[in-house]
Amino acid sequence: MRPRFPLVTVQPMNSILQQESPASRTRPLSEAPVLAEAAVRMLCTPSALAGFTDAEARTVVACMRRVSYPEGAMVMREGDQVHTGYMLLLLEGEVSVETSADGSGVEISVLGPGNLFGEMALLDGEPRSVSCRAVTRIEAAGLSREALAMLLRDSPVVCAKLMTLMAQRLADRLRAAGDQLRMYAHLLGTLRDDRAR
Repeated sequence: MRPRFPLVTVQPMNSILQQESPASRTRPLSEAPVLAEAAVRMLCTPSALAGFTDAEARTVVACMRRVSYPEGAMVMREGDQVHTGYMLLLLEGEVSVETSADGSGVEISVLGPGNLFGEMALLDGEPRSVSCRAVTRIEAAGLSREALAMLLRDSPVVCAKLMTLMAQRLADRLRAAGDQLRMYAHLLGTLRDDRAR
């Protein structure tokens, strides 16, 4: 039997978000004012590039849900085709991003507060491309596909800025992956040269 943690979710967020009862394991982010303010600050930082005003950031935060995971919990699982309808903004703690392309887990990076993750599957509904594990206890702000659609309907300019932020983060990751591939290609070339000698 799994231990129960108050306000801790180890279930995928979108299945929890569909539960509208008071027993739901997520809560509106606004019920945690300190975390909500942290999310607003993160969305307003110059590095966010989306150019959110304080009011626009608060509009996004109003659509988010508070999600907590204990240390060691699997937050997202690579290949998951069902639980793809949300992304998370990490507010506190660290998350290890891992892949198991060769059958064993390989850590790609560690994310800290201010990082978005899960946005690819949120946008395209495809299976999760990596696994994310809580290195420490984490607090995050979750945005579901339904909340994103509501934001698009009610605040299209704010939604466009959020989509710009998400696209910038994806572009940054794609560039970093390209850099890694070039490094691996260089190493492979060096190994081939050494073998040829």
